[in-house]
Amino acid sequence: MILERFYPDVYLDSAYEIDYEGLYRQGYRGIIFDIDNTLVPHGAPADERSIVLFQRLKGIGYESMLLSNNKEPRVKSFNDKVGSRYIFKANKPFPESYKKAMEQMGTTPKTTLFVGDQLFTDVWGAKKAGIRTYLVKPIHPREEIQIVLKRYLERIVLFFYQKQQKS
Repeated sequence: MILERFYPDVYLDSAYEIDYEGLYRQGYRGIIFDIDNTLVPHGAPADERSIVLFQRLKGIGYESMLLSNNKEPRVKSFNDKVGSRYIFKANKPFPESYKKAMEQMGTTPKTTLFVGDQLFTDVWGAKKAGIRTYLVKPIHPREEIQIVLKRYLERIVLFFYQKQQKS
């Protein structure tokens, strides 16, 4: 089915409920994150929860990368608080920036995870790069109009995804 190219490997409520320790034991060593509506509401600064998450990931032994289609000032200001690496204007869903992220982290598709909130940019791009994908529900409903329009299409894909998961 054509929609399957957009299906995430895992679909959860939040990036904050992923079993990062368990995934590390399975051999994952790098995590690429989207920022807006994945870690914080759209445009919001890094909050205590996101700062603690990145400290935890470093403690586990992960390399991390922020991958955003946003401009550098937005990505850098978030990153200044969480202390990761970042790529701005990433041109998701094209896989080149995902590959560049893995290169910088020293990981491979088999040892890398991607966490994001959008199917047609985040998940599709990571899948094209061969990375295990975690789709999370958007943190906040306020979004830019082009994202709002994509959400309607995402609902259709997620309907079939969830139907397949049950069968």
